[in-house]
Amino acid sequence: MMTMAFTVEEINRDSSLLPGVKLGYRLMDSCDHVHTSLQAVLSLITRTTTVTSEGSQNRQNMHTVEKTRKKRMLTTGVECSTAMPHSVGNNGNYTIENVTEERMDRSTESETLSTCLAGSLVPAVIGLASSSPTRAVAQTLGPFNVPLDDYSQYGIQAFSNQFILQGGCVAFHLTIPKSPTAAEIQEMANRLQSSSAQVVVVFATEGQLLDLLSELAQRNVTDIQWVASEAWVTARLLTSPRFHHLLEGTLGFSFPGVTIPGLKEFLLSVRPSPKPGMEFINMFWEELFGCRLDFGGVTRFQENEAGTVDNIMRLEADYGNASRSLVTSTVQHTVDENDKAAAEKPVCTGSEDLMSTDSSYTDVSKVRISYNVYKAVYAIAHALHTLLNCDSTGLYKGVCENQKSFTSRQLLDHLKAVNFTNQFEEKVHFDTNGEPVPLYEIINWQRDSNGDMRFIKVGSYDGSAPLLQQLQIEKSAIVWTTGQSQVPVSLCSAPCPPGSRQARRPREPRCCFDCLPCADGEISNHTGSTECTKCPEYYWSDKDKVKCVAGVEEFLSVSDTMGIILVVLTLLGVVLTTVITTVFHHFRSTPIIKANNSEISFMLLLSLNLCFLCSLLFIGEPSVWTCRLRQAAFGISFVLCLSCLLVKTIVVLLAFRTNVPGSRALRLFGPSQQRTLILCTTAPQVCLCAGWLLAAPPFPFRNPTYQASTGKIVVECKELWPAGFYLVLGYIGILAFLCLLLAFLGRKLPDTFNEAKLITFSMLIFCAVWISFIPAYISSPGKFTVAVEIFAILASSFGLLLCIFVPKCYIILLRPERNIKKGMTGKYSR
Repeated sequence: MMTMAFTVEEINRDSSLLPGVKLGYRLMDSCDHVHTSLQAVLSLITRTTTVTSEGSQNRQNMHTVEKTRKKRMLTTGVECSTAMPHSVGNNGNYTIENVTEERMDRSTESETLSTCLAGSLVPAVIGLASSSPTRAVAQTLGPFNVPLDDYSQYGIQAFSNQFILQGGCVAFHLTIPKSPTAAEIQEMANRLQSSSAQVVVVFATEGQLLDLLSELAQRNVTDIQWVASEAWVTARLLTSPRFHHLLEGTLGFSFPGVTIPGLKEFLLSVRPSPKPGMEFINMFWEELFGCRLDFGGVTRFQENEAGTVDNIMRLEADYGNASRSLVTSTVQHTVDENDKAAAEKPVCTGSEDLMSTDSSYTDVSKVRISYNVYKAVYAIAHALHTLLNCDSTGLYKGVCENQKSFTSRQLLDHLKAVNFTNQFEEKVHFDTNGEPVPLYEIINWQRDSNGDMRFIKVGSYDGSAPLLQQLQIEKSAIVWTTGQSQVPVSLCSAPCPPGSRQARRPREPRCCFDCLPCADGEISNHTGSTECTKCPEYYWSDKDKVKCVAGVEEFLSVSDTMGIILVVLTLLGVVLTTVITTVFHHFRSTPIIKANNSEISFMLLLSLNLCFLCSLLFIGEPSVWTCRLRQAAFGISFVLCLSCLLVKTIVVLLAFRTNVPGSRALRLFGPSQQRTLILCTTAPQVCLCAGWLLAAPPFPFRNPTYQASTGKIVVECKELWPAGFYLVLGYIGILAFLCLLLAFLGRKLPDTFNEAKLITFSMLIFCAVWISFIPAYISSPGKFTVAVEIFAILASSFGLLLCIFVPKCYIILLRPERNIKKGMTGKYSR
């Protein structure tokens, strides 16, 4: 307020600015409330102003002062960064953010207007300070990659929008009430202490922060990095030693500081007086020196009591008669308290001297907010200078048209067009939104060698500079909380390490998350991944889930335990079949061999050997030729085997059911007919397999189906025509059923040696094996599918070999006395 008065007087002494016109001012009581401040602004800017001549102006009362508190009001409006976000100060909020980007898009700059200007119903308000602190704070914290805490109910939206552009998020915010209770202060302190966030951005005044900071200082809290708004970043009230451990390293934005010539002398010349308009000075004097003023036996509080009725009448006009009793009691209570407090103070002696005091009032070495007021008053003066045609060469040459009337809208239009350079070489002008170019200093609270707190400039923010040059920071010059040189780590959740991803917690901000390991087959190779990337086909994640490696190929190998067992069983079957063949060949002239048609027996043993050997085609890594041969060899070998059994069964039935030796039935089904029947029953299977291999041959295929569950790629033979395999298997089933049926019909033949009964048992085993094979084959995964088929081949082959040929070998080798003709006809007596 005093800076405004000083500036007005300085302009009035300047003959080059507004010649012939003297400026006046009017102080309105804001009651430390934003709405009252705006109401005062409205009462000023909605009137039509008439400028009178210098002489008549002097005869008027230039300084009409109504009761004023420490909140200043100017006729041009309220400071955007101080007044309108006063609610921000009252609601000083805190946030935690993650910052990943240093720059913001200039295209968003014009969209983010000051809270007190955007959508305002009062277009005649011009901001004295830019609304850019939100952008500046967001950009300043960006390079350090630290999360932070939010600031105000009014500033949170603008700040959040800008901070999101920097990759941040709002974790939580707190509101400082207008008059917080001890419980509310305790609750806020507990929240700040328990949070993992260590960087707190606060938009408030030092008075609003005092209680909270006192509580935190009492708790000896030292791990919070404070980021201050311009409202308290240079507040000397908070630099007392009891706050040093708490606030050291505070970082914030401040208006540029200058030394205004003559301001200190003007401030020191102030003296209390009973004259109208001096109430604020008198209040200040009593507060500074701790005494009460006595003007001829009448104290200042007695003077104020006389104005109480006027205050009540004014409040009634604003709020209605319904509140009269409440207002009266409130004012009376305040007066009583003031009288009591005033009575306890000694009377001022008149020898008090401002030069002997050390306060923010007398410290004008670097004024900041006052400098904004200084520029604002000069801006209005320059607008009036243009509006009143003070530079014209006409009738009013050398002076202003001091009889000209104008409206606030006309003044606003000229104020928007103001463009001048002041004595500090700073260019003052407004943009289309009514805001000046944002210009801030970045201040860091550092302790000097004497232990005193100093405000050190560590950077600047210039909104008029090119985009990449707006923010200038000397990172190495910054001292962080508790005097650290390292940037504080302030995270709601630490970034997820490689091999994991972020999983956002329900009903919490996006910077609060859990880290979940990537699933098998997925990777994340950088810190802070929000999603895991699936590995390409035939690749799989490594143990740490940070890179994809070639998938492990799996097939039934000879080196596997299962493969070794199956190979051993196969070789055992081949050896056993070969031994039996050798025995049969050696005793081929004996009755038991002759009676069982030795030619068919040797052909059956050959087919069994092929059945055993074909299982080897299924073991090992599939190739083009093994894929083509394995199913064909399996199908033809078993059909040949079953064809021999079918012929053998028919021969047994005809031999034992014919009463006359050399009957016509046996002659009709002689060796040539038997060979023809074997050829005829085998030929369809050969044709089917040939057509299958020619039309849709199987081929090696890397199957990734089981990669998700086992992490391995199964190398197998892919069937282009799956029906081919089941047709081959079905034909084998038909022959097996015919053999079983014929053998069952001959089960009651003479039991001295009943080969039909042996064939029946062998076919029962064969059918049981292959019926069980189908569901097991379909449900077995990977290499176990091949193992199931090999097991079925070996089991059915061993069943045929053991059931049909072992009993004969038993008689040939161990009971040779039964290997006679009578034994074959059932006439042998045991």
